[in-house]
Amino acid sequence: MATKKFIAICQSGGEFVTNKDGSLSYNGGEAYAIDIDEETEFSGFKSEVAEMFNCSADTMSIKYFLPGNKKTLISISKDKDFKRMLNFLGDTATVDVFIQSEEAARNISNMPASRSSRTTVSEAVVPVVAPADAVVDMSNIDHIVDRIGLDISFDPASALPAGDDQHRKAAQQWENTITGVDQRFSSFSEFREALHKYSIAHGFAYRYKKNDSHRVTVKCKCQGCPWRIYASRLSTTQLVCIKKMNSKHTCEGASVKAGYRATRGWVGNIIKEKLKASPNYKPKDIADDIKREYGIQLNYSQAWRAKEIAREQLQGSYKDSYTLLPFFCEKIKETNPGSVVTFTTKEDSSFHRLFVSFHASISGFQQGCRPLLFLDTTPLNSKYQGTLLTATSADGDDGIFPVAFAVVDAETEDNWHWFLQELKSAVSTSQQITFIADFQNGLNKSLAEVFDNCYHSYCLRHLAEKLNRDIKGQFSHEARRFMINDLYAAAYAPKFEGFQCSIESIKGISPDAYDWVTQSEPDHWANTYFPGARYDHMTSNFGQQFYSWVSEAHELPITHMVDVLRGKMMETIYTRRVESNQWLTKLTPSKEDKLQKETAIARSFQVLHLQSSTFEVRGESADIVDVDRWDCTCKTWHLTGLPCCHAIAVLEWIGRSPYDYCSKYFTTESYRMTYAESIQPVPNVDRPILDESTQELVTVTPPPTRRPPGRPKMKQPESAEIIKRSLQCSKCKGLGHNKKTCKDS
Repeated sequence: MATKKFIAICQSGGEFVTNKDGSLSYNGGEAYAIDIDEETEFSGFKSEVAEMFNCSADTMSIKYFLPGNKKTLISISKDKDFKRMLNFLGDTATVDVFIQSEEAARNISNMPASRSSRTTVSEAVVPVVAPADAVVDMSNIDHIVDRIGLDISFDPASALPAGDDQHRKAAQQWENTITGVDQRFSSFSEFREALHKYSIAHGFAYRYKKNDSHRVTVKCKCQGCPWRIYASRLSTTQLVCIKKMNSKHTCEGASVKAGYRATRGWVGNIIKEKLKASPNYKPKDIADDIKREYGIQLNYSQAWRAKEIAREQLQGSYKDSYTLLPFFCEKIKETNPGSVVTFTTKEDSSFHRLFVSFHASISGFQQGCRPLLFLDTTPLNSKYQGTLLTATSADGDDGIFPVAFAVVDAETEDNWHWFLQELKSAVSTSQQITFIADFQNGLNKSLAEVFDNCYHSYCLRHLAEKLNRDIKGQFSHEARRFMINDLYAAAYAPKFEGFQCSIESIKGISPDAYDWVTQSEPDHWANTYFPGARYDHMTSNFGQQFYSWVSEAHELPITHMVDVLRGKMMETIYTRRVESNQWLTKLTPSKEDKLQKETAIARSFQVLHLQSSTFEVRGESADIVDVDRWDCTCKTWHLTGLPCCHAIAVLEWIGRSPYDYCSKYFTTESYRMTYAESIQPVPNVDRPILDESTQELVTVTPPPTRRPPGRPKMKQPESAEIIKRSLQCSKCKGLGHNKKTCKDS
């Protein structure tokens, strides 16, 4: 019997266009005719087509229409598929065959071999939903299905019930994310994400029957409903392809709540771009947006967890960040030579602590900053908690200058001691440094051990907070407020008389509070007794700007947080360097203003020469100035580093310049030296390039601490603000209740 011959009209280079009735037509490109018969091998046909269109046989995709149905494309991937096509032709002498490259096929992978009438068009073409009254000729399709055993089913029902606007946006965007057999995806995760969106758009729930790294089988969750889909890997590739799909639902799929499939991972993907643009995107706003745009109700917890997932997708996982910590530390030292970056782990390789001090910070402190360091802490509310220990200094214009910081698991004596040891190795100066810091958590002891010749000024804020805690419950709000104010007045008093007057005021309210103050080592906090130079700074929370940077980055993975702080410091150094180049004064702007104000006051004073370098200055009071010792009995010169009005009066009287008697740390020259060095970027923080030497570095795992439930606590405010007014009964004068709840009434 003679073999029947067919003509295959092979077309390539054009595009599919969707007609009004949902059918597809192919426009453009070029076409060639090839003779084929029942004995033609698919491999030979494919080779001839590849040669004809000058493309690779390994990367091409071959499709054709089922007879009588211009809405369905069938892919040919093996010889058996090719033979089936010939069987379909019957008495037909020609067949249209469409040739596409692998990339083009992936872009229009929504041209399915099987689809329902509610998913008649793909994302690659103009979205058109088939009208509910569209007529589909099923007779010819049933005949083909019977002949070749393909699982093709059609559901002419509309994707959404009439009048349901709640999920319309989701339907418009996602109703064609799954289109049918032969649709391909780059990975199983991409397939699962598309399926998820498809189920929300079409309003049904599903469950996984098989779900592994090689295949996925999914069924409708409703018992007895025939909807199912099967996808597996294409052999010799990493692509995932839908092999079977029954798109018909016999259940009330659209009546299933779309929120059933709204997992936190799905919501995370939805809000990812918004979170990238607005890092402070609140969970409440997330829930409101999802409700408005997709008709899905989320509670606060679901929205918060979705935000965490989206943040992890954007910034990387916390776990990976700890793994990359050794690489990150090496990169900092490589890009910023002279920097001190160390970390330690516990016996189980879990993270313990990290110290960072950039070379530009070390050099700036040594070359231009006064020998004054503020030690403070701020909590980290990331997934694994922790505390940030900071050492900041003040530049010549009283701006914050970060010197070093460390991430530790908690504020403990051991961690402070370790931090101070690392700090000493970094700054390595012979000058006597004045530290303004808390006196608790072992800091008093550690500072004396590590910096044996330093001055330790107790932070006045911490001192006031401790006094407030110790006397709380014994005195009214007003009494405690007066005592705190007197404590501050005693600390700032430049002379013994003022100090004594202030603490006597405390004694008048409470002898016990007076004893507390006198036993709190005033030589570490009172201006009258403190031997070091604090330049009029009394509290350790000088670095408020640095803490604001931390508050923006503290929820990031550890390497990202450090890099954000590095970026802020880098930007600040550059900005201040550029600004200072425009200054024309000898002193920095703020110090210049103070000097000019003191100079204006000095003009009304009378100066009397006593002996040698000693002078008497008469104004509202009489003060003695010793020019050679840079001292005045008002003590302002000693406390601030700038000549007081009395000293300026003397200097102008003897014809000397007050600028020559200002601290060198307040000069524009010192300021510029502070910001002379730059912090360099650290590349590949997001996607590090790991080589053999990097892989040999120590392994670091996340610490065992986890974020506790509830809203995180914020940094404590000033002590003057934490004294809240308490109730006082107008009848018995007792505290904690009012007249209505008084037991004596």
